[in-house]
Amino acid sequence: MNTPPSPPAAGRTDGSSVRIGALAPLTRPGWVEAGQHLLAGLELAVHAVNDAGGIGGRPLELVVRDTAADPQRAAAAVDELARMGVAALAGEYHSVVARATAARADALGLPFLCSSAVLDGLTDQPTEWVARLAPAQSHGWQIYADFLLGAGHNRIAVAAQPSVYWASGTRILRDCLAAHGGAVIELDLGELDPAAVCDQLIENRATALLILAGHPEPAVSIVKSVRHDTRLAEILIGAPAGQPEFSEWAKLLGDDGTAIPFLRYLPERLSPLGARVETALRERLGEAPSFVAFEGYDTVTVLADVLRSHGADRARIAESWPRVAVEGTRGRIQFSRTPGISVWQWAWTPVQVVDRDPAAPDRFRILHTG
Repeated sequence: MNTPPSPPAAGRTDGSSVRIGALAPLTRPGWVEAGQHLLAGLELAVHAVNDAGGIGGRPLELVVRDTAADPQRAAAAVDELARMGVAALAGEYHSVVARATAARADALGLPFLCSSAVLDGLTDQPTEWVARLAPAQSHGWQIYADFLLGAGHNRIAVAAQPSVYWASGTRILRDCLAAHGGAVIELDLGELDPAAVCDQLIENRATALLILAGHPEPAVSIVKSVRHDTRLAEILIGAPAGQPEFSEWAKLLGDDGTAIPFLRYLPERLSPLGARVETALRERLGEAPSFVAFEGYDTVTVLADVLRSHGADRARIAESWPRVAVEGTRGRIQFSRTPGISVWQWAWTPVQVVDRDPAAPDRFRILHTG
């Protein structure tokens, strides 16, 4: 591994704490609710580590920076955090932002444990400096495609905004459906308003519409338009990226936001650790924690284990990824080299397809597991 030297103060502030840089979208246009859940998980785990004695008697400290879904802002934050001497980076939700973070961390020789972004190509070239907890998009979205096919849908429309992430998802879905004689119809949200999307669904005889678009807008407007178009009473609406996971979705859409399947990275039954963390997260957030909050907690759990075993030297942290074996909230976490993935990858966290129950919108139904 090409190993840039760690600065003498790596992992320290005034010699008393071990610092981790944390990146999350905490303001618009970032997905703020996802960022809040991610940060809640990170912070709760830091408290747990410090209550248990910290890192060799030194407290663990989180240095938080808001990315606001901006790749350039994230890259600048990585530079700042590196100069501050953090031992490692953690977090991020948006794939395009995590990609910029990973590239800069790799260039600086700063370990980055990505919590929640799923884009397969997190870096252009294989790197030793980056590891990831969330499943790769090609894995999770294949499971989502299997769900669609199993439910009898083989003419799928995708209403998508321009983005590397959405384009990657569309390509995965198209390849999966084509292998079974299905088709994906692309609807460009740069050209179509919600009413025009409805017309295109009828014209193309689609049986399902997947919303590959930002939250709350234009996703919320599209759902309302489709739900209230009597021609489309039988169409399935899906949101594989997980928009319906968060309470804002339910507040904005009410009953219209139910029965919209999405991907969630949780097991069917939490372990005792997971159940304890769920209770604590619920108290901290004032609502049910999303899978993103668990990803945050597991991120710090892994980094704390590495720091205890290998110290705060950046090169030693990066060299430790293949030796990680940690019990997280959603299973035993270990990293490996996975074909087609350029970073150290946990293969795989549990994957579910779930939706909000029309009979009780605050309750989730598990429709499919993979």
